[in-house]
Amino acid sequence: MPAHAIATPAPVQPDVPVAAYLVKETGSQNVIMAKDIDYQVSPASLTKILTCVMAIESGRMDDIVVIPREATLVEPTKAGLRPGDRVFLRDLVRAAMVNSSNDAAFSIGIYLGGSVESFVASMNARARSLGMNSSYFTNPAGFDTGIYAGNRTTARDLMTLTEYAVRHQEFNTIARLDRAVFRELSTGRVFSLRTHNRMLDLYPYSVGIKTGFTNRAGKCLVARAIRDRKDLLMVMLNARTDRWALASNMFDRGFGLNGSERIAMPAPVSRDSGVIHEPSSRQVALERERALEAIRRKLARQGDADMSASAIRPRSSSSRGRSLAMSSIQGGGDEVKATMKGMRRSTLDRKMSLKSSKVARKSKRLSATRLATKKSAAKRNLATSALKKKKSARSVKRTVVSQKKKSGEMTKTNRQKSRRDEVSLLKPVSELTVRS
Repeated sequence: MPAHAIATPAPVQPDVPVAAYLVKETGSQNVIMAKDIDYQVSPASLTKILTCVMAIESGRMDDIVVIPREATLVEPTKAGLRPGDRVFLRDLVRAAMVNSSNDAAFSIGIYLGGSVESFVASMNARARSLGMNSSYFTNPAGFDTGIYAGNRTTARDLMTLTEYAVRHQEFNTIARLDRAVFRELSTGRVFSLRTHNRMLDLYPYSVGIKTGFTNRAGKCLVARAIRDRKDLLMVMLNARTDRWALASNMFDRGFGLNGSERIAMPAPVSRDSGVIHEPSSRQVALERERALEAIRRKLARQGDADMSASAIRPRSSSSRGRSLAMSSIQGGGDEVKATMKGMRRSTLDRKMSLKSSKVARKSKRLSATRLATKKSAAKRNLATSALKKKKSARSVKRTVVSQKKKSGEMTKTNRQKSRRDEVSLLKPVSELTVRS
């Protein structure tokens, strides 16, 4: 891949299978190695450097963040956060930087911005203020396909961002960690997340910073090494080789160079879209349209066809419609925002409907329980009444018998006994009569 023109003498620029790279001294304009530093490519998880810098600069690192469900629906790599978990913002930054956890990055964005769209707008504004004029971000984690297509930057812009980030001591402390360990505050569940940055083990002078990978971006790396009071930074994008060995070799070259072999930072050059193998704006628009159409079909299958029709406007196949689509994507992804808002409204409606149905079922169960309780109470009252009547009858009978006894009335047994006594008294008289 041909490189952009660089003033003579050229920096050491080995012919390696990497789309773009830049090696320079931190805080200096002296470039050691460079290749295609103004190519716009996908940075993958290197995007999280900006996300974490914004979190550190917010001054809210000790805030407790309640993890939203939306943040847990992203694809791996994930820390394993659950909806409702309570975690310090500082721990989310550590998870995003060390383990490249996408759920942590989205949690940061939603907490600081109120929504993904709002935080992404702040990301792009912050990038412009730092001088990253060739960058455009679509999400806080680094996704670059579907509705997040178009996430892009350059090696020059990433170097600008990293040189700014290392001014923060807390960023430097987090960037060199090989493991992030923290607890969920409600349950005490422990998270122990390993780094993906093998430079910390393989290169003795390495001090971090961030790795990245997607199928579109390839293997990416922003690394820092300090040796003999020399502080070097490296940006490597879309490496199609062993990035760890290549980065170690580049650092060794950088530390071994004499001052005369360094040159000034090349001036920015315009992008030649015919040279880069990144998707064009038209391809990005088509990819987002396909992703949006897939969302429409999914919502329609879930019975939300009305919402889909109202929240996501049909796109015209005319050239004017395509132009509007292009301007929409280049202007900040209004179509994507409208779609995501529509999805959230649909989700909220479904939740409200589900909640209403749950309330109705609960009310029905309570009514049935109350009715059964009333029936049971009525049965108990009837049984109690019958028992009281029986007891009352027995009591009355005992009272009558007692009164009869008191009045001298004889019972059947007493009458039989009286007759036996009478017979026994008459018997001797009869015997005497017969003998005489």
